[in-house]
Amino acid sequence: MSHYLTFLAETATIVVAILIVAGGIAAIALSKRKPTPAGQVQVTDLRRQIEQSGAHIEALRLDKKARKAQQKALKKAHKAQNKETEKCTYLLDFKGDIRASAVSTLREEITAILQAAQPGDAVLIRLESGGGMVNTYGLAAAQLLRLRAAKIHCTVLVDAVAASGGYMMAVTADRIVASPFALLGSIGVVAQIPNFHRWLQERNIDFEQFTAGKFKRTVTLFGENTDSGRAKLREELEETHALFREFVEQYRPQLDLEKVATGEAWLGSKALQLGLVDQLATSDEIIVDAAQDGKLLQISYQRPKNLTQKIGLAAQRGWDSLWFR
Repeated sequence: MSHYLTFLAETATIVVAILIVAGGIAAIALSKRKPTPAGQVQVTDLRRQIEQSGAHIEALRLDKKARKAQQKALKKAHKAQNKETEKCTYLLDFKGDIRASAVSTLREEITAILQAAQPGDAVLIRLESGGGMVNTYGLAAAQLLRLRAAKIHCTVLVDAVAASGGYMMAVTADRIVASPFALLGSIGVVAQIPNFHRWLQERNIDFEQFTAGKFKRTVTLFGENTDSGRAKLREELEETHALFREFVEQYRPQLDLEKVATGEAWLGSKALQLGLVDQLATSDEIIVDAAQDGKLLQISYQRPKNLTQKIGLAAQRGWDSLWFR
């Protein structure tokens, strides 16, 4: 049985690898024939969705006569809403990974909003990120600054975490709202890297690296790190931290940076005391309030998946179904 299971595992691995390689080759061939279709901005009327959900529950509580009266009143209200121009709030979602990959869709969503927004409109952003690469999160923050430049009021909603690069994005907003146990802050910079130099030496393996420029490489994975290289990396981290502090101070001047720019993160209630956030509430509360105040549209940019991505997802699902049933 153990031999059979080993054979089955090897076979499954080979099949998945072949599928991925074949998908990559096919995708390259197709990409030469025709360009990848552009994505599309999808808009969902959240106020209508919220109203319909409530009406459906309410209808089950009413008798037939009362239900008809309620439906009639709801239709009348919708007609009145459509006749007049109301304030519109746009809802965006940003779920950040270490590379802030979602910035590619965020920029499209903000561009779409800037084309349609009217004076008095506002933006809500549900933000969840523990931070990551400085340059990509800097780009994400710069995208949100486009809303500020257009004088569109922006509120960042944090239900779980907005730390480091995530908090860098949050401070660009006019208002930050966090749930009581959300984690915020981490205004600091970190770099960590394993080093296998001694392990290679024990096995008589040489590692050679060629660079031009004294500090082209400061610390490495496989080479012997020097005191000067370590000192240079610390210097670069301090410079980046200083820029991070300046950025936060520019948009939240009320903060005492000596207290909060230590790399620590705090839960929502403490973050409110320190001035890192402006209000404690869940995103759901703010969204429902916005729906009662005017139109509420959720904006999301969707890109069609290419053949490689589809085959990769299919292979992953197949692998999961094989081993995790």
